[in-house]
Amino acid sequence: MPTQKNKILFLFLSFALIGTFLLNLSLGSVSIPTSEIFNSILGNEIKTSWEIILWNFRLPKAITAILVGMGLSISGLLMQTLFRNPLAGPYVLGLSSGSSLGVAFVIMGAGFLPSFFVSDYGIVLASSLGSFLVLLAVLVVSQRLRDTMAILIVGLMFGSFTSAIVSMLSYFSTAQELQKFTFWSMGSLANLPWSSILILAICCGLGLVLSIFSIKPLNALLLGENYAKSLGLNFKKTRLIIIFATSILAGSITAFAGPIAFVGLAVPHLAKLLFQTSNHFILFWSTLLIGAILMLVCDCIAQLPGSDFTLPINAITSMVGAPVVVWLLVRKRKIMI
Repeated sequence: MPTQKNKILFLFLSFALIGTFLLNLSLGSVSIPTSEIFNSILGNEIKTSWEIILWNFRLPKAITAILVGMGLSISGLLMQTLFRNPLAGPYVLGLSSGSSLGVAFVIMGAGFLPSFFVSDYGIVLASSLGSFLVLLAVLVVSQRLRDTMAILIVGLMFGSFTSAIVSMLSYFSTAQELQKFTFWSMGSLANLPWSSILILAICCGLGLVLSIFSIKPLNALLLGENYAKSLGLNFKKTRLIIIFATSILAGSITAFAGPIAFVGLAVPHLAKLLFQTSNHFILFWSTLLIGAILMLVCDCIAQLPGSDFTLPINAITSMVGAPVVVWLLVRKRKIMI
């Protein structure tokens, strides 16, 4: 059961999430007062230009930021616990590299593909197929390997292999193709239609539900595989569910928003340092909230309020988050696995 301190922290994080969500909707090249945002949500009349900006651009982007933050953070928590490695992240299985390979084939090999694949939906499809193929390979290998660390190495090898093919494609590509691929690799939360957000929400929802069913086994895994097995845990089945949940979350997010760095690696550590616990019943919900808040804050900074320019979200997540984690680690002087 959460302590009184944890309940206060959860309450604070909940209010912080609501506050950053409203701030994200308010800030941008055009500032929209919070009162007008509430009026629009309640169905009252506001300026037409604000209505269009709010419902067509800012609200979809804010919802995407929440989904991305939650999905990547939980993926990182699952991987760090499964592999008992504080440096493991959502892309440790090579899913990001698989997505990059699919997108690289579309952007840098467009001359050999049907015109459909050159569109935005084609890039999403190619990214999904790339991550799915890597997932399939990892799942096949995981059925044959007993050692969990061997799966981690296999994931890294798949990542290296696909990155090598992307490098070869880049070498023979034009400057325009390279620029387009570079922009995709920087990540973006914007320009997703409501239909794409619905698909992303369904995928993230499925991944999070699988993660919730893994909470109790994750607590058992903290004490080691052998101890977990002695408690009656079906380790092979649990490992498969965890890998599948991570793949759904990380793969779908990469397909729609590009590879977003840092969040999945850092947020679980932030949650552990803030709540001072390794209990996944607490860590799961705290990681969800902190991940969503962090992505909304980073998106607010990336928008450069009052300016027409928007910075790459990948750069902001690392620039803002990395110093915070370093400061917390130096202050606490220890990290929980």
